Amino acid sequence: MKTFKNKVALITGGGSGIGQATALAFAKEGARVVVADISAPDARATVEMIKGAGGEAIFVKTDVSKAKDVRALVHKTVEAYGRLDCAHNNAGVNGALAPISDYPVKEWDKVIAVNLTGVWLCMKYEISRMIQQGSGSIVNTSSIGGVTGSANISAYIASKFGVVGLTKTAALECAAKGVRINAVCPGWVYTSMTVREAETAKMDPEEYRKMAAGMVPMKRMGEPEDIAEAVLWLCSEKASYVNGHMMVVDGAMTAGLSVSE
Repeated sequence: MKTFKNKVALITGGGSGIGQATALAFAKEGARVVVADISAPDARATVEMIKGAGGEAIFVKTDVSKAKDVRALVHKTVEAYGRLDCAHNNAGVNGALAPISDYPVKEWDKVIAVNLTGVWLCMKYEISRMIQQGSGSIVNTSSIGGVTGSANISAYIASKFGVVGLTKTAALECAAKGVRINAVCPGWVYTSMTVREAETAKMDPEEYRKMAAGMVPMKRMGEPEDIAEAVLWLCSEKASYVNGHMMVVDGAMTAGLSVSE
């Protein structure tokens, strides 16, 4: 029996990277999948991959920083499939690389709008629907940058710490209403975003990957599928008593940090 047979899963940022891997994993386990992304070509490619493997999926173009888009996304999900069982709020951007004193205000606003306000908006409309049906599971994408600081990416760090706080708050609000809310905190994962980081650093992507892998105790970067498996477990009945949890998936990168740090 497939774990998510007859379930409906919504994934934001589903056109590439972790979002695409999660969408494919949900479909493989029997879910009907809604792929949301601001990039229509990328999201449609994910949908075609799912359909090519015998699954069922639709695409909804969505800017998660806009309330009207997110409201429409949840409405179209329910309109198409009748319910919403699982949501992975994954859409995100890196932002600029600069110290706080030089960080561009417009860049700050963009990162917070997508990474933090976007997660808040998604939960706002997803939770409302899930409470109506009496069940549901949400996983938000934070980062190891949501549990420890890092220089020169202040907007990203602030947004990911904010996701952790929102996740805990929502879990408390919904704990007695049949809706579980958790987060994944990925370490370095090799995606198109990583390639852009390499380009910003003026490095060959493969050399950047080797450099990053050398900083991970397990001596490899994560793959999108590593995070997807964690998301599916958190959404499954096997995690029925897991709520308000920040699951770090980082190859032990943060294992050496003490609680005080």
